[in-house]
Amino acid sequence: MRAAAGLALCAALFAIAAPARAAADKALGEYLASECTSCHQLSGRSTGGIPAIIGWPEPQFVAVLESYGRKERDNQVMQAIVARLSHDDMAALAAYFGALKPKP
Repeated sequence: MRAAAGLALCAALFAIAAPARAAADKALGEYLASECTSCHQLSGRSTGGIPAIIGWPEPQFVAVLESYGRKERDNQVMQAIVARLSHDDMAALAAYFGALKPKP
């Protein structure tokens, strides 16, 4: 009985904390995004061969960053930037950019 009550309490706390953590991830992503937006446009437009990165599904965004980290994608600038990011940083960037909508 105590174990079930403890499990229910943990589940309730997790449910309460999950929205706060998601907001914190987006806030961290926004903080980290300044380096990204020096090349990638917040308008959602591709310019000079640099792709738009807003509105992407989060798993796709993280997968692309990880592929730069493994040097499966050939771009030395992106490889250097991604080398400094943790997985949590990548997820935060994905949450931030994924929440943005392209401007018409």
